[in-house]
Amino acid sequence: MSEQTQQTEDLQRGVVIVGAGMAGVQTAVALREQGWTGPVTLLGAEPHQPYDRPPLSKAVLLGKAEDSAFDVDFEELGIELRLGVEVTGLRAADREVDTEAGPVPYGVLVLATGARPLTLPGAEGVPGVHLLRTLDDAARLRPVLAAGSAVVVVGAGWIGAEFATAARGAGCEVTVVEAADRVLAGALPAEVAEPMGRWYEQAGASLLTGARVAAVEAGRILLSDGRSLSAGAVVVGVGARPATDWLAGSGVELGPDGAVVADERLRTSVPGVHAVGDCASFPSGRYGARLLVHHWDNALQGPRVVAADIVAGGSGEQVYDPVPYFWSEQFGRFVQYAGHHGDSDTLLWRGDPTAETWSVCWLRDGRLAAVLAVGRPRDLAQGRRLIESGVQVDPAKIADPAVALKATGI
Repeated sequence: MSEQTQQTEDLQRGVVIVGAGMAGVQTAVALREQGWTGPVTLLGAEPHQPYDRPPLSKAVLLGKAEDSAFDVDFEELGIELRLGVEVTGLRAADREVDTEAGPVPYGVLVLATGARPLTLPGAEGVPGVHLLRTLDDAARLRPVLAAGSAVVVVGAGWIGAEFATAARGAGCEVTVVEAADRVLAGALPAEVAEPMGRWYEQAGASLLTGARVAAVEAGRILLSDGRSLSAGAVVVGVGARPATDWLAGSGVELGPDGAVVADERLRTSVPGVHAVGDCASFPSGRYGARLLVHHWDNALQGPRVVAADIVAGGSGEQVYDPVPYFWSEQFGRFVQYAGHHGDSDTLLWRGDPTAETWSVCWLRDGRLAAVLAVGRPRDLAQGRRLIESGVQVDPAKIADPAVALKATGI
């Protein structure tokens, strides 16, 4: 088949997007904004109108909002929205995806299936054990918080801290169990995580580090050291893995982390198939590494590159190499992070970590690689721009919190 014939067929069959979260919805919208005139079909596994996830651990969980549906008029944009459709497989040779309702043909396919939360072995099916990833999860947890139940949170990562914050705000007794020796062990070095660990006690939550779960029973958790914790509810927040099991045998290359291996234009190893958001890793020229970013901003930015490549018939010139960014609201603090740091980067403090506001910067080869800001949004915004520009910076000025980050360039 000639390239022109294939492009004509792609336009006629249209774009099928698997996954109706932020990445999938934004891809559909970006296609229309960038001039794609062919059919666009958005397949969502959940029955709900597509929604934003960050409010689930905040306003929706606390009953301050019923949902967080995207303000998108799919009908007006000519986007066919199919909800409650679980995709079970991909047959690339036939350009079809399989669903429980039958095959769906595509000209171009976009994988935007996100990530699934990891479960606690042995806890599946135990009454009172919850995850927090979907609107239904938040709906099940809302009455738990409203009742002021005693809650045990397993995992002191970002989502664990956010749920603990909401539960304490609702008046619940909260115990957080973390297998590692500190909070955010997989994300931040010990010296940075240490002051953040103190926030739990200050908020009235009990934090148990180095504590492994041996078993979960109805109403309690048993730890490997013999301790028993009563729990009206158990919330598991021990990480997530790309939702890509359905791609087994499809020919789409997956990495050891389960992520779709995408290139710098977010194209997969299979022609006509792109991947975006939490389910895909991509090569970063900026950091010289392949990144897997499970955060909202990645699901917002990546779709524009995918749409541009599709509109250009698979020969787009736009490369995806963002400065990763995310934020978290925990224990009355607004925490922001931009960039990507490694163990060999030079860490510099800006401010006193026992104070209400402070920042940390990581330098690599004399340039800013990453910044973590606690209650210092200007540091984050200015630091992000420094990372994007790649300019050399003065370490002495970086370490002085009285000097604006934008004034630290050499």
